[in-house]
Amino acid sequence: MYINKANTIVIKIGSSNIVDGKGKLKEKWLNSLAKDLETLVKKNKNIVIVSSGAIALGQSYLGIGKKKIKLEMSQAVASIGQIHLTNVYRKIFEKNKIKIGQILISLDDTEQRRRAINAKRTFENLFKLKAVPIVNENDTTATSEIKYGDNDRLAARVAQIISADVLINLSDVDGLYNPTERKKIIKEVNNIDEKIYSLVENKKNNYGSGGMITKLQAAKICINSGCYMAIANGNIPRPINELLKNNKCTWFIPKVSTLHAREKWIVSSIGNNGKIFIDDGAVKALKNGKSLLPAGITKIEGKFAKGDNILIVDNNGKDCARGLTSFSSNKTISAAFPTFSVPLSVKPQAAALSDVIIRTPSSRENASLPRTQ
Repeated sequence: MYINKANTIVIKIGSSNIVDGKGKLKEKWLNSLAKDLETLVKKNKNIVIVSSGAIALGQSYLGIGKKKIKLEMSQAVASIGQIHLTNVYRKIFEKNKIKIGQILISLDDTEQRRRAINAKRTFENLFKLKAVPIVNENDTTATSEIKYGDNDRLAARVAQIISADVLINLSDVDGLYNPTERKKIIKEVNNIDEKIYSLVENKKNNYGSGGMITKLQAAKICINSGCYMAIANGNIPRPINELLKNNKCTWFIPKVSTLHAREKWIVSSIGNNGKIFIDDGAVKALKNGKSLLPAGITKIEGKFAKGDNILIVDNNGKDCARGLTSFSSNKTISAAFPTFSVPLSVKPQAAALSDVIIRTPSSRENASLPRTQ
């Protein structure tokens, strides 16, 4: 069992796990989870909780109910619910001698390398203090353009940043089902492709913002980060203990990867700041460890700065690589298209990328190229 061998475990708790259909906290269930965590902590395992439920609890406290609310109002509701959620965790976990800390994360905290490193250090220091970090997205300040919108991918990104061994994604289902075999649970998934995506319907509960699609997206991040991920039913008492006993879930098996932490962070990025389209010759050159020269660039999309995460796209419109830019979009345009007028005038130079990660046809992000010049 992957959980027994793990040193660092991230547990994602869905809204349906922690809040009932009336918007009330499932305090009895949370008490049972605390007993599971106490067992893991006694085994000297580092535990991180990524918890949904702040907006749902805020709605319940304010008497708003299940109706959808606008983003700006949901931010205010989240700020109220977050206090209640944290207080509940503190009260229940203290009974089981578990210390907690709170970390509110925004998209920029994981997608900007320096901030991701700072976040990792905070997690590591909380582990040293024998505390369990309770993580949620910072809904009070996030906008639709700069937010995760679901805790599935947030949990996976946290797992990747802290080099977790296992992510347990608690949900309201037992795992990923195969509809052609009488709802039989798929025990293991080694690669997430269109066939796997075709198995799911993206149904959401009344309070949650994710669905099975976002869980598969989270699993893909884990697979490329060397982290095992399980989708398991959390709507039962002692869910972690039951998982250890019965192993009733779907496990997503990570690929054997030689990528360094920085490279895993690049390839697992949620978004990108722009795209560089290249011809077949440039694709071949990148795969052979060569530099990306201006002559190979056919088109540039988006406005990006030096150090931004961008996608490299081939002539067929498929992503073939991802990397960090060594130049801004203006400088790259000047280099690739010397006759094109841009606000910033610079000398033509190579459109360099650092830490390029090549995507092979099988979607295995397993080849890292040195810094190009």
